[in-house]
Amino acid sequence: MPNNAVTTSPLTIQHILDQALVMAEHSGWGHLQLTELANSLKVSVAELAQLVNQKDELTDAWFDRADEAMLSTELAGANTKAEKLELAIRSWLNALAPYQQVTRQMLYYKLEPGHVHLQGAALLRISRTVQWLRELAGLQASGASRISQELALSGLFVSIFIGWLADTSPAQTVSHSRLKIAVATLNKLGLCR
Repeated sequence: MPNNAVTTSPLTIQHILDQALVMAEHSGWGHLQLTELANSLKVSVAELAQLVNQKDELTDAWFDRADEAMLSTELAGANTKAEKLELAIRSWLNALAPYQQVTRQMLYYKLEPGHVHLQGAALLRISRTVQWLRELAGLQASGASRISQELALSGLFVSIFIGWLADTSPAQTVSHSRLKIAVATLNKLGLCR
């Protein structure tokens, strides 16, 4: 075997996602085609399909990346549960910031009337992310208090995220300010226990 043989790294969902984000930034998420994505990666459609069967799996991988960033955030510097909660949500949003417009397009795609199956999965994802937020912040309410806490936290998370999608302020500072106020309100209501 010659020494100058070219080795390529194996195709991964993360590599596919990175290429999809770049392509979608130029053409829009709605126009992204998996066949074109395969061509740009110089792989066959069959090879791509071994890792990605539908475009929404890339959206899931994108939000998984945000969850990973949130879970990897160093929260030791935060003094209170409210501060930990704010920092965790901020790190989740910051992970998506490089492709904010594409993220918005991904959600519009999920919300199309014919995509009810994607919308149900999105609700489960929100629930999972909220549970991780509770864990990271050390929120330990139980019983009816836990239910109130989860509902309030879900509402906070979704409203901040929706606002962030349209935030054109530098580094999304408006959303970060709204987040700080919303978490402080949650804390004042006794829901950060």
